[in-house]
Amino acid sequence: MTALLDVYPQLDLEPVAAEGVWITARDGRRYLDFYGGHAVALLGYRHPGLLEVLSNQARDLFFQSNLVPLAVRERAAEALVALAPAGLTRVLFVNSGAEANENALRVAFRATGRGRVVAVEGAFHGRTAGAAAVTAGSARWNGFPRTPFDVTFVPFDDVPALRAAIDDTVAAVILEPVQGVAGARALSSEFVQAAREAATAAGARLIADEVQCGLGRTGYRSACEGLGVAPDLMTLAKGIAGGFPAAALLVGEADAAALKHGDLGTTFGGGPMAVALVEVVARHVADPALLANVRRLSARLAAETRVGPVTDVQGAGFLLGLRTTRPAKGVLADLRARGVLAGGSGDPNVVRLLPPLVLTDEHVDLLVAALADIPS
Repeated sequence: MTALLDVYPQLDLEPVAAEGVWITARDGRRYLDFYGGHAVALLGYRHPGLLEVLSNQARDLFFQSNLVPLAVRERAAEALVALAPAGLTRVLFVNSGAEANENALRVAFRATGRGRVVAVEGAFHGRTAGAAAVTAGSARWNGFPRTPFDVTFVPFDDVPALRAAIDDTVAAVILEPVQGVAGARALSSEFVQAAREAATAAGARLIADEVQCGLGRTGYRSACEGLGVAPDLMTLAKGIAGGFPAAALLVGEADAAALKHGDLGTTFGGGPMAVALVEVVARHVADPALLANVRRLSARLAAETRVGPVTDVQGAGFLLGLRTTRPAKGVLADLRARGVLAGGSGDPNVVRLLPPLVLTDEHVDLLVAALADIPS
């Protein structure tokens, strides 16, 4: 009997320790982690820089709210702005990706005075009311009797449908440059550029949800940078603090100037522990050598994992989907039996890879060997 609410399907595997990209289970088995706890372990486990800063910050100042200024919060915000596409100059720290997306939508509604949002089929933006409303299959994720605003979903990567849906009633267009939960589906640069152009023409805001695909995961400082597009608002979470709960909303000067005290708020967002870690993560993501290695190893993964049950690879960087000849659930079990952790997705025939950015060639070799050993 457990006191926990039974709302999560769980693996028969209890981690008790982890280091780098390796997890040790209670039974002593070690697993190569190609999933990173839903993309959260961005720099791997027991990263010395994160541990040192966390320990020092905990001793100096464990918590204070946004009622007071903090130098470490300012530094973390500046570090994120330095990674962001041009024009994103202000940061609101919050606690989760869903909260970041909620606030991005709120800013768009306030800035435009409009009440409709355009989203993309297959998208996942969170489980809170607003974020769930723009998530594909929102009736499943929302849990409330009705959605709080009107949403128009356009087919994945359908440029004509996208352009037709955006007019002067639209407050925002929200998209994930690479859809994570849907199975690592990358939107084309043509589609994202069309969203930028149509939103601008209609006076709407373009929101880039980079909760899962941001912060170096595609091999660029942001996924939008790799596509050559600058959004009006961008959201970050998952690995932003290397495993500590944190998220951020980035906005431009015009939208920031339109906000007044009390328009947005959070108790724990921007706390000293979280932002101290954000600063460390941002500094590492800014390293060109790290990003180049992500792109190089991603190319290896795309070329070499088409073995065993894998027929195709989709996605970008270290957000990849392996399309399988049989249900991914069985392939994931076969990988665990061979000491490799990966993830599922909304597509029953796609195995999702979200490894830490500190992956090496040796780790790629191990994954390829494990897949080759699995019957197709």
